[in-house]
Amino acid sequence: SLNCVEWNLLPPATKEMVAQAEQLTGRFQGDPSFEYENPEADAEDAEGVAEVAKEPIMKEEARLVATIDQIDRAVGIIPRGALMKTPLGSVCENRNFEGLSLAEAKKLSSYFHFTEPVNLKNKTLLEKADLDPSTDFLDSLEHDIPQGSWTVQLERGDSVVVLRSLLWLGLTFYHVPMTKQYGYVYFGTGEKNSDLPFML
Repeated sequence: SLNCVEWNLLPPATKEMVAQAEQLTGRFQGDPSFEYENPEADAEDAEGVAEVAKEPIMKEEARLVATIDQIDRAVGIIPRGALMKTPLGSVCENRNFEGLSLAEAKKLSSYFHFTEPVNLKNKTLLEKADLDPSTDFLDSLEHDIPQGSWTVQLERGDSVVVLRSLLWLGLTFYHVPMTKQYGYVYFGTGEKNSDLPFML
């Protein structure tokens, strides 16, 4: 939205859009029609090696779509048990989920990435023996690389658990223990904190 009154849906992200967005650095301009130029072409022109016609690499609207997709895949999370996998393989909301206990809500192992699992496929049969296939079918936050990329805090007298991502600064997840209330929101610059491994 440009005026916060009329809203439009963003198109789905493609692999090409994500690959192009990863090449771009710097903050967003705030104009969906702004066109980013190829940074490699600028470097070649500066060195005088070759005269390459400056063609736009992508528009800001496409970069926004790709960045939202990156954030959702990297740091979109849910509490353990909020979703369940049926024996037929479909995933649905767990109607019996009544929230995590306060003790469980303080642990990173009680939260999962809300995307296709990657690390789970690499676990041995012995490691998978303790997992419940109906609830533990996603990747846990405790194995995220680098270690220490999440902070867990208690707010409002231990009544709300808040997780913040240090990889995508501005991502905040909340869960009210013993209730079905949880969610996450992102208020940031759209820039990944690539320096995090050196900061920990």
